[in-house]
Amino acid sequence: MYRTSVVVVGAGQAGLAVSYLLSSAGADHVVLERGRTAARWDAHAWQSLRLLTPNWMSRLPGHGYRGPDPAGFMRAKEVGRYLRSYAALSPAPVIEGVEVVSVRRCTGGYRIETTAGTWTAVSVVLATGWCDLPYVPGMASRLDSRIMQLTPAGYSVPEDLPAGGVLVVGASATGVQLADELAASGRRVALAVGSHSRVPRTYRALDICWWLDTMGVFGRALAEHPRPAAVRREPSLQLSGRPGGRDVSLPALQAREVMLTGRLTDADGRRVLLAQDLAVTTREADERLRKLLRRIDAFAERSGIATETGPAEPDGVVRAHGGLAELDLLHAGYRSIIWATGFRRSYPWLHVPVLDDNGDIRHRHGSTASPGLHVVGMRWQTRRSSTFLDGVGHDAAIVVAKVLEDLHGRRTSVGSAA
Repeated sequence: MYRTSVVVVGAGQAGLAVSYLLSSAGADHVVLERGRTAARWDAHAWQSLRLLTPNWMSRLPGHGYRGPDPAGFMRAKEVGRYLRSYAALSPAPVIEGVEVVSVRRCTGGYRIETTAGTWTAVSVVLATGWCDLPYVPGMASRLDSRIMQLTPAGYSVPEDLPAGGVLVVGASATGVQLADELAASGRRVALAVGSHSRVPRTYRALDICWWLDTMGVFGRALAEHPRPAAVRREPSLQLSGRPGGRDVSLPALQAREVMLTGRLTDADGRRVLLAQDLAVTTREADERLRKLLRRIDAFAERSGIATETGPAEPDGVVRAHGGLAELDLLHAGYRSIIWATGFRRSYPWLHVPVLDDNGDIRHRHGSTASPGLHVVGMRWQTRRSSTFLDGVGHDAAIVVAKVLEDLHGRRTSVGSAA
């Protein structure tokens, strides 16, 4: 039996940020990681995958990017190395190769059973991340076995797929990047489009992330939004971190001969059924985009930098007249489907009543209703950037302040700046 004040579950960016701040406060703790530190970044099979945010935005508590390409975008394995270098900067007590089997309440705190023994702690911080398990809808089981199905977690390069066309389902960041890469390789590609958030990679000669960061969009608190429940459901931005600022918007994909369809609503054997909603979803996304660009233009004028940036640029238009109601995949030559339909979470080891009906952890700013149990790294935990490498430090500071209150019975201010 091991005893410590705090157990942090997970050694990705969220867990390491929490550990850094706990170490800075002198709090006794351990970080339990079932694999290697930052293992999820190393495990990505997708060879061209990069961060969507520029390297200069890779800011963690006490650490920032110091490499030669601040405007570039790290590959997945580079992110893994970056995080391990972060762990090495502090006495972060990471114990690798330890899988958590159960977390339960006990007298004075929590009992954490693992494959390497049992810990007891006053407080537990769950930092296992938002993107845990790929989500595949149930309709996938009804598709013809001759059609290869995979998720982005299983995708590596276009050459690994069977010869023929590819249907990509989902038009958030992952889906549009996949469609772009497959089309560039010469594949015939169809993209089933649902609700999406469209932004350009650059605007007025500056990276869109510079604008959103400088204007405070990424840092806007969830509570400040008029419809917080709706904003939580917003999909990720249609961006790519590939060199050269390549645009992966829907108009750009159409220019590369990617066929756009409405949402995929059902599947049966060789056929998929498609909603006639492409015009509506693209129009809504375009309206949100134009509103954002007007805000950027106004900000540029108001702050006196309009003359120092490029001119305002027109946005492309999606051609969305009519559309397919169904598609016979094999007849049309499509031999593969990639389900870029998001992720789900699973906590079979968490035996504390803090999950909602969807299996997600109920919390307020990272603290659950169970005293001493906290979470970091949830989507929109406090603001849009909560799951970003750049934004997790803000939420980690809030949670660590609560943890210190758990330990010492008083509120403590904790800094999060790099």
